[in-house]
Order: sequence, then C-alpha cells, then structure tokens
Amino acid sequence: MLCVASLSVNAQVTVEQSIDSLQILIGEQTRLHLKVSMKDGQRASLPYYKNKQMLVPGVEVLGQNDADTVKLDNGMVQVERTYTLTSFDEKVYAIPALPVKVSGKSYHGNVLALKVISVPVDTAHAERFYIGNDATDSLWVHNDVQDNPFLWSEWSSIFWYSMLTLILILLLVYFVIRLRQNKPIIVKLRVVKRIPAHDKALNAIEAIKVNKHTDNQEGLKEYYTSLTDTLREYIVNRFGFNAMEMTSSEIIERLRNTGDQKMIDELKELFQTADLVKFAKYETLINENDANLVNAVKFIDETKTDEVEKEEKVAPTLSETDMQTRQNRKVLKTLISILTAGTVALMGYIIYQLYLLMC
Repeated sequence: MLCVASLSVNAQVTVEQSIDSLQILIGEQTRLHLKVSMKDGQRASLPYYKNKQMLVPGVEVLGQNDADTVKLDNGMVQVERTYTLTSFDEKVYAIPALPVKVSGKSYHGNVLALKVISVPVDTAHAERFYIGNDATDSLWVHNDVQDNPFLWSEWSSIFWYSMLTLILILLLVYFVIRLRQNKPIIVKLRVVKRIPAHDKALNAIEAIKVNKHTDNQEGLKEYYTSLTDTLREYIVNRFGFNAMEMTSSEIIERLRNTGDQKMIDELKELFQTADLVKFAKYETLINENDANLVNAVKFIDETKTDEVEKEEKVAPTLSETDMQTRQNRKVLKTLISILTAGTVALMGYIIYQLYLLMC
C-alpha cells in the first residue's frame, strides 16, 4: 500500500519544459518555459539564474520572471517560470532538463534543442538581408534604415532650455559691450609730504627773514603781516582753534592756559607791534624787528610737538559722475558673472539631456 501511495504522489507531479523557438539568429532571443503541476499545498522550488549567467556554455540567461501560480481542477496547481535566452555562437545546443524540487523531492523536465544560426548576407545586394528559420519560409527583404519617430515631448524641454540659453548669451554680450563703454575710473594716488606744523612755520619764518625789507613803511607792514600770518597758521595747526579769524587779543587769551606766561607776553608784544605797524603806521625801533622774529621762533620751538615729516598716499576726490560710473561697472560685472554661471549650467544640462536621448 505504501509503494502504491508513493507512486500515486509521484504521478501527480509533472514537469513540462518548452521553448518558443527551436531556431534563432545570432543575438536573437527566445523564451524557455518551465511548468510544474502538483497538488495544492505542495511547495515547488524552480531554478533561478543571474542575469547573463550561462545556462549551458554558449547560451545566456538574460532574465526571468517571478514564478506564477495558477489553480487547476481536482485540487491541482501549476507553477510556471519563464527564462529569456540568447546566444552569439552558431551551434546546436542541448538545453538540459532543469531541476525542480517539490516538497523536497527532485524532478526534471525534458531535454530540448536550440539551433543558433548566423545571418546570411547577399554580397551582391548589400541592401538586402535574410530573415527566416528554414528554407520554406526564408525571405530576402530590403535593408532600409527606419527613422525613429519624432516625439516633441522628448525634445521640448531641450528646445526651451536652448532658447533660454540663447537669450542669456545675448544678454551677456550686451552687458559686456556696456561694460566696455563704461571706461574704468583710474584713481591715481598722490604722494603728499606731511610736514609738521612747526617745521612749516620755521621754514616760512626763514623765508621772511631772507626776504625782509623793513627800510620803508610798506616793507615793514608786509614783514609783520607775513610774520603774524605764519604764527596764526601755526597756532591753527598746533592748538586747533581758528586763529586766522581771531584778533590778536583773542589769540593771546586762548593761549594763556597753554604755555609759559613770559613767552605769551613776548608773543603779545609781537602781535601788538604788528597791529601798530599795520594800522597806525608805527615805525619800529632799531633791532625791534629782529627781536620779534626771534620771539616768534622761540614760541614755535617751545610749543612744537614730536611730529616728524612723513609721506602719505592721498586718493583724489571723485566727482558724482565718476562715482556713478564706478557703481555701474560693479553692477555690470555682477550681472556678467551671474549670466556666465547660468549659461554654463544650462549648456551642461542640455548636453546631458542630448546624451541621454542619443544613448
């Protein structure tokens, strides 16, 4: 009874192996079907191959689907898996019976044959090629190149991005021309010698001493005017108040808290003498002019700072038009940089999309 039951179970499991085409051209594909019929509730394990794995030497498995299960009558089910095969060598191949396990037991289908043939070429008519699997259905056809249909949906984005790139290039050219028209404002720095206030005043007094003419009233007036103006300018630079617009008494009053009283009194006497000469036509005494000059030098020496002569680079003051031109150039350069980056990015994207379409 056990033997009979075992034979009954085995009889209920059937493995069928078939192929769509027994003959293909080199590089063509065909499908191999593996079907297993068994009782509902049993589990079947069908072979699985990796992509481009050799089923037999010369025959590749390009792909396979998931096993499909279909219920049959009388409590039976059918499991099917389809394998896509190809070959690139002309030969007749034996497709082995693929192993199947049902509930732990091994089963096999049937052995098949696959014939792979090369494409015959009519050398006298290169524009024709041969199709057909046997002599009865062979056919020579004209080898015309078929154009792929044009799909606007595939090219529309490339077209509009190309138009945008063209617009950006035109704007870029326009801004470059504008930039060239706006000539750069070249600012030349001037090297200026900063002479300390005391050195400047002493140099001026030395010039007054050399060029003095005190033998007449007009020369005397000019002498004291130059001397007091030099002292006033020195006081402005040294003490920081506007001595040029002040009277002699106002200047002396401001200087009372800044130095030696005796020195201030001597300076007061100098200013008073100068005022008398300029406004009252006062005639000075012998050596009085030299004494006042010495007092002026003494005042400068006793109030001078430690400042030394130095050179400074000074930029000229730009006009409003020049400032506007410089601002325009900055804006144009910024726009040119942005447009250049955008144009390069768009061109790279368009080339990439064209590459994808061509591949």
